[in-house]
Amino acid sequence: MDFIGIIALLISLSACFMYINYRFIKLPETIGIMVLSLVFSLGMVLFQKIGLLDFSNIANNIDFETMLMKGMLSFLLFAGALHIDINDLVKQKWIILVLATLGVVTSTFLVGSITYLIITSIGIFESSYELLIYCMLFGSLISPTDPISVLGILKEAKAPKTLETKITGESLFNDGVGVVVFMVIMQLLPHGDHSHSNVNPAILFIQEAAGGIIFGFIVGWVFYKLLKSVDNYSLEILLTLSLVSGGYYLAGLLHISGPIAMVVS
Repeated sequence: MDFIGIIALLISLSACFMYINYRFIKLPETIGIMVLSLVFSLGMVLFQKIGLLDFSNIANNIDFETMLMKGMLSFLLFAGALHIDINDLVKQKWIILVLATLGVVTSTFLVGSITYLIITSIGIFESSYELLIYCMLFGSLISPTDPISVLGILKEAKAPKTLETKITGESLFNDGVGVVVFMVIMQLLPHGDHSHSNVNPAILFIQEAAGGIIFGFIVGWVFYKLLKSVDNYSLEILLTLSLVSGGYYLAGLLHISGPIAMVVS
């Protein structure tokens, strides 16, 4: 299946799952779609096991890293941050900053350490440096909350505005910080991606996070000025799409955090 076919399939399945959830299951939108997606995925595995259908060719043709990290994530984070009132965010900036940085790092090390202790204590794998790093990578994946789910649930729960701002702001920024933490830990693997092997992990973290903030502010301000100078909805949409896609791609070329840049933009 080609790229267009995969996109068409994903959009069609998403629409189908959303309709089923809306009409019958009535869970919060993001949770309902996730549950149905899990059920559908398990069904695909079951059908393949008993030899009825083989979905492996479709899955093998999808580059999930490119599709998610270099495609969907930029639009999801930008769209989520677009609905936050900047004045409310500024009022809660310090608690959001602490939760999204120290909170994510602390959670990563706690989850990674506990996972490492459990795995070694029950004898699944022998204790080793490489196993510890893999556990820390797992911790960095699990620690950031999903901003899209959080936004959907908070809107339906009618949470107090201050609480909504804190949780929403933290969930958006911690996603970008989580990506940076993952990249930093990845450099510590003996056979991992060493594209930044000569860079100190602390410097890499600062470069990715601070660079993403500065770059996101600059491109966001430039496009804000461009949008203010026109009154044409087609051009406004096109400019916004170019900001998200072009800005995210350029951030990758500059080796700074694209997710953080999109949230700031």
